[in-house]
Amino acid sequence: MEKSIRRYFALFALPGLICFFISFVIPFIWGLVLSFCSFTTITDVTFTGLDNYIKAFTIDNYFTNAFVFTLLFTIVSVILINVIAFAFALLLTRNIPGTNAFRTIIFMPNLIGGIVLGWIWNVIINGILAAFQMNIMSDTKFGFWGLVILMLWQNAGYMMVIYIAAIQNIPQDELEAAAIDGANGWITLTRIIIPSVMPSITICLFLTLTNCFKLYDQNLALTAGNPNHGTEMLAMNIFNTFYSRVGFEGVGQAKAVIFTIVVALIALLQLAVTRKKEEAL
Repeated sequence: MEKSIRRYFALFALPGLICFFISFVIPFIWGLVLSFCSFTTITDVTFTGLDNYIKAFTIDNYFTNAFVFTLLFTIVSVILINVIAFAFALLLTRNIPGTNAFRTIIFMPNLIGGIVLGWIWNVIINGILAAFQMNIMSDTKFGFWGLVILMLWQNAGYMMVIYIAAIQNIPQDELEAAAIDGANGWITLTRIIIPSVMPSITICLFLTLTNCFKLYDQNLALTAGNPNHGTEMLAMNIFNTFYSRVGFEGVGQAKAVIFTIVVALIALLQLAVTRKKEEAL
């Protein structure tokens, strides 16, 4: 009976595979082809070789600046989000009164849309800076830290929930044995808790890494890339190139391909490193 059921596994997976090919594989392959062409529509295509890729890096500095800005933003945000989320998870698994209420409050920003979050923080930050006769457009660093704070506020709660689930699955016998042996809080954290939750750390790092690199709607609502493209992230730069500059559709497509490959490579590298760490622990 079991063998006869297994025959139908592939059949059940078929609808998902068809959707995956239609929505991802085919558009990616067609997009890769278009990145080597000049076009205005998909029926008006002229092959241009590597011209679009050359233009992506030479025609202006905005793409390079956006890449550096996105990379720095991602490094800072990934570290802060995971450290603070993990700290919240440790704190809210200690039977503190009102734990469930605190968990709900911290998680709630994740339920708000990115555009709304951007506008909320735009009002908050500009309200604070107005006291100094400045606004978020006055300096690139205001936009940078505004985006970091926004991303932290939105994502820390979600990652906290993952860490809480992992910490609660640690066998209590191990923690009790460590306490009996005289292990202090730091030893318990580094020798028992962190090794036990490494799979969750891998997941949270992957999610925050990809979310930060792909950020668009919050960037649009908070700074719109101002001042002078100084806070323009990669997704926004690609969108602006493709839709706002006539004749640059191929360049925008080439940037999108570069973006996809870079994010995929960085995410795969992170997964390989953290999974290796899991095995070592």
